[in-house]
Parts: sequence; C-alpha cells; structure tokens
Amino acid sequence: MAFDEDNAKRIRTFLQYKGADFFEKKMFGGIVFMVDNKLCCGTRLDKKVGENLLLCRINDSAYLKAIERDDVLPMPNAEKPMKNYVFITEIGWARNQDMEYWLQLCLDFNPLAKASKKK
Repeated sequence: MAFDEDNAKRIRTFLQYKGADFFEKKMFGGIVFMVDNKLCCGTRLDKKVGENLLLCRINDSAYLKAIERDDVLPMPNAEKPMKNYVFITEIGWARNQDMEYWLQLCLDFNPLAKASKKK
C-alpha cells in the first residue's frame, strides 16, 4: 500500500472540517476514506507514473464533465471504466482549493451513493 501521508492528512483535515463521519481503509493500492460506510475518496501513489492520485467517487454529471479534463483519469476495471470513480492527477489537486473542489463533489454524492454489498 503506497500513498503519501501528507496528502492523506490533507484529506483527513478537510473531512474533519466538514464534520464527516469517516474511517480509513487500505484499498486500491492506497488508502480510502469511507463516509457513512461508503467509499467516498482516497489517495494512492501510482507506481507506473510515480504520481500521487486522488480517488473520487462523484455523481454522473460531474463524472461526465471530469473525464473530459486532462488532469482526470477514469478508474480502470477489467472491461470498462468504473462508473462514478475517477483519479485526479497531482496537478489537478495540488492546490488546496482544487482538492477541496473534488472532495466536496465526493461528499455531495455520498448520501446518494450505494454501499457495497457485504460479503
């Protein structure tokens, strides 16, 4: 599990400031933040490009706008990108106001997101 602790701290600070009920879980090769027991966001170090990525779970319309940007990558799956999940490259969330924009999209979508099924 590779992730930058400073970036994880930035995410933690934002979620605490917003009063989100969250916990952390190692997942997707990094760390994710679960809000109301649903994956909300996360971060990981992409070893292929050596870049810290921000994982965001966002609504359909935000997703369609996001994937048109150069600093956004769809989250890959075996056959097709995972719906509502994107990775933001470092340039897209280096500034605090950019990070807050993405994390707010995640928090806005969280009440509408479905929780994963318990195995």
